[in-house]
Amino acid sequence: MWRLFWLAVSWQLLAGLAAAAISVPFFADLERLSRLVDISYCIGNTGVHKPFQCVSRCKDFPALSLVNTWSTGVLMGDSCGYIAVDHTGGGGLTRRKHDGADEPAGLETRKGRGSIIVAFRGTYSITNTIVDLSTVPQKYVPYPSPDDGSKTPREPPRHRCDNCTVHMGFLDSWRNARRVVLPELQKLRAEYPSYSIQLVGHSLGGAVACLAALELKVSLGFDRVSVTTFGEPRVGNYQLARFVDDVFGLDGDNDEALEARPYRRVTHANDPVPLLPLEEWGYHPHGGEVYITKPNLTPSESDIRTCVGDSDPACSAGAESASLVKTVRRLLHFSRVGAGTVRAHLETLSFPARFRLWELFFAHRDYFWRLGLCVPGGDPANWGKGWAAPDPDQEPGEL
Repeated sequence: MWRLFWLAVSWQLLAGLAAAAISVPFFADLERLSRLVDISYCIGNTGVHKPFQCVSRCKDFPALSLVNTWSTGVLMGDSCGYIAVDHTGGGGLTRRKHDGADEPAGLETRKGRGSIIVAFRGTYSITNTIVDLSTVPQKYVPYPSPDDGSKTPREPPRHRCDNCTVHMGFLDSWRNARRVVLPELQKLRAEYPSYSIQLVGHSLGGAVACLAALELKVSLGFDRVSVTTFGEPRVGNYQLARFVDDVFGLDGDNDEALEARPYRRVTHANDPVPLLPLEEWGYHPHGGEVYITKPNLTPSESDIRTCVGDSDPACSAGAESASLVKTVRRLLHFSRVGAGTVRAHLETLSFPARFRLWELFFAHRDYFWRLGLCVPGGDPANWGKGWAAPDPDQEPGEL
């Protein structure tokens, strides 16, 4: 009897795991976008140049054409990124044929379905990020757009964001970036009216991508706008989260429709940034979460699950995150009082081994690849395995 019971339980668990696996095309799309946002880390470093060249992964996308780049500085309110056009509709991705030669993916199957790509770079410092995310929010009004280019007044927006607040650093960053991004998108939209707009961002760049998408959808009335973020922090309060869910239709729980959502908020096991700023400071996550359950590189389709609602307990909001949040709170406290070096942080806080600062750093970077290194070919997929810990005497700002 007990044997039958455990067999039934095991079968249900296996069925649940099978159901959690995402499709191969969805996995491929997320992996492609992770490489596109990784390229943004060359901005302010060695650069990204026309037609679409850099020392990192640009050669993976031979069909992409660079339109413009921007870099407003290195502080919290600054922003870096690039705008490119893909006339193939498949990200201009190079894939390997059976005979070993390279070919651009989707040139035939996706002809006429081009896209405009806007990539927002994240931050280099996990410690500074955690400390900066304690900033008090301010009121957020995404509409009307002050310079939408229209000579006639727009109709009242269909979506309202009543009593919304947003992190002031994210809002300042988007305000700095929009001076470049909006004029370029308006010109490209006029030139390629059938092209979709794909926004992608990592870390703080994910928060900026969120605010950019809201303005494009609500203020400017753009359609065919999709967003994919990796390690995005909480952008604002509960009302703002509900606003994002409403604008992008993220309230549904139909398993078949989860992969088709126009907003994918990709999170990673042990990454603290999607849990910040904390809820007691008035912040709340929005929906669209896609959760990578595997702590180390490289994930497969079975390691990724689509999540339901804003705080799915089977995803980053689960029980495992409680210990991570506790660790982050301690790090915040001692960062403010000046604990000094990383070693002093670790000795004072008695971090569990799995939550040491360098591991939090890698967890925040390990999204399909290790993001944020503008090196030839990008970071190899197996760098996440057996990686040696950095020197514990290294200052937090260097991480």
